[in-house]
Amino acid sequence: MSVHGIARDTVVDERYKVLNRIGSGGMADVYCAEDLQLGRRVALKLLYRRFAEDEEFVERFRREASSAAGLQHPNVVAVYDRGEFDDTYYIAMEYLEGRSLKQVVRQDGALDPDRAIDLVLQILKAARFAHRRGIVHRDIKPHNVIVDGEGRAKVTDFGIARAGASDMTETGSIMGTAQYLSPEQAQGHPVDARSDLYSIGVVLYELLTGRVPFDAESAVTIALKQVSEEPVPPSRLNPAISAQLEDVVTKALQKDPAHRFADADEFIRALEAVRGVPVGTGEYTRIAPHTGTYPGLPAPLEELERADRRNLRRLLWLFLLLLALAAIGVGAYLLLVPKKVSVPDVVGRRSATAVQILQNRGFEVNAENVRSDSVPADRVTTQRPQPRQQAKEGSTVTIIVSSGPGDATIPFVRGTQRAQAERRLRAAGFRVDVRREFNDTVPANRVIETSPSERSRLERGRTVTLVVSRGPRQVAVPDVVGSTSDEAERELQGRGLQVSLTEREVTDQEPGTVLTQNPAAGAEIKKGGTVTLTVAKAPPQVKVPDVIDQNVDEAVAALEAAGFRVRRRPQQVDTTADDKVVLDQNPPSGEKRDKGSRVILTVGRFKPANLDPGSATPTPSPTP
Repeated sequence: MSVHGIARDTVVDERYKVLNRIGSGGMADVYCAEDLQLGRRVALKLLYRRFAEDEEFVERFRREASSAAGLQHPNVVAVYDRGEFDDTYYIAMEYLEGRSLKQVVRQDGALDPDRAIDLVLQILKAARFAHRRGIVHRDIKPHNVIVDGEGRAKVTDFGIARAGASDMTETGSIMGTAQYLSPEQAQGHPVDARSDLYSIGVVLYELLTGRVPFDAESAVTIALKQVSEEPVPPSRLNPAISAQLEDVVTKALQKDPAHRFADADEFIRALEAVRGVPVGTGEYTRIAPHTGTYPGLPAPLEELERADRRNLRRLLWLFLLLLALAAIGVGAYLLLVPKKVSVPDVVGRRSATAVQILQNRGFEVNAENVRSDSVPADRVTTQRPQPRQQAKEGSTVTIIVSSGPGDATIPFVRGTQRAQAERRLRAAGFRVDVRREFNDTVPANRVIETSPSERSRLERGRTVTLVVSRGPRQVAVPDVVGSTSDEAERELQGRGLQVSLTEREVTDQEPGTVLTQNPAAGAEIKKGGTVTLTVAKAPPQVKVPDVIDQNVDEAVAALEAAGFRVRRRPQQVDTTADDKVVLDQNPPSGEKRDKGSRVILTVGRFKPANLDPGSATPTPSPTP
């Protein structure tokens, strides 16, 4: 079976974001996804691509969504949506936390009878709801029942076959899982709601005993047992099962649908009547056939005893009739040669289909299994007699059915290079699909895990998905120049990056302001990488020297030597003695200022008065 295999975070149909893979079934992979529109988790079922090319399978998949979408019941998994994606089809349904009923049986073994009854009652209520709307499940089995932590059960995959009694019997083609098929289903006959009740009876048998009533190496052998064999009484496998509860199981597993419970309501009443009845009590012995009522339970039913006596007389007459017919048959056989007919060609057919074709032609069927690397599992590889040979009507045709190439152990490849892992998997007989994911701990191009998991058993020829690391996720470096160092650190660390700080003395920026960054904004580096920031640092403070009354050139030299910048401001003076002399300074001497800051000097500037040529110097007036 090929795996569709979609990567984590893929958005299906612009709505469903894939979170992780839950598992797979016969037709599809199932993923846990987030509905981006409604903000809830859903189970997303994607049909395998090889089935998407088969119109019959596509129609069946669509029909499952259409018929199941109308079923809103506490014990039925809700279907929300369906659509197309990446050359295949999907169904979005309710996501449930819990275990399948099959996992419950595998992990817990045979259940307490009361617990088993409670679970089956919930399944019956779901079936009753669907049957009243004309929907037959056709594939009820523990794998299709999810049980949450509080013991609530929900049935999924309603509508796989079709709504109402099915006529999908392409010369006997059978849908469902062989261990849970009703006898009429195993023979390719049309089915109704009573077929689901048989399957629920099988589930009840398995919950009570820890095993299914019929099992074998091939599906066709199991199907033949469903038709012709009686199961081991469940009380032989689990002494905690009362005779009354065993009668309910026996009635549910009747070969003839007419002898089973008439509907889910009758099955429910029978289970409720026997729940809690102690083992070994004689209050109630058997369930009355066809009445649908249980008066006085757990009192004995006299009507059944009378019916049994009538049946015994009928059997006696039938036995005598059979003896007479056998005598006539022996005489006829001695007089007539059995008719010969052409053996139909069933090579390449599914085993159940082949059995039905041969039985329709009047042959008995014997099925044998053989391992094959070239013929898919459950397909007929050859037959005896060969196709189109003449054989006596009623004789046995043996079909050799492929059991596939056999199982192998998935090798441990975690941490190895992708190419090496692919070689080892192919050498073990598996096909390989690769899905790449970011990973912070596994180096790029090395294997994170496999699906199915390593060291598990899988049929050769099936696909193993290698999850290969793309290395740490790349992060775009944000622009933090101009921010404070604290703001820059929070921004970078929030994106999973490390920060390294260096300082530089500047006078035109606030201390702590980011001056430069490396790498530059927009560059992409791996998560956990380091960004180096250069941050403004305040220069040290120094004492302003006293330069008043000094020559301006000397004063400027002294201030610059102390680390200051100088600005001169001229001031008119009346005498040459104050020309180019520092009259004042700001800041004053003795105060501390940042190195590199500015000191303003007030400098004397003498400018002689303008006199007319030839004019005499005025004589000063005498002092009075």
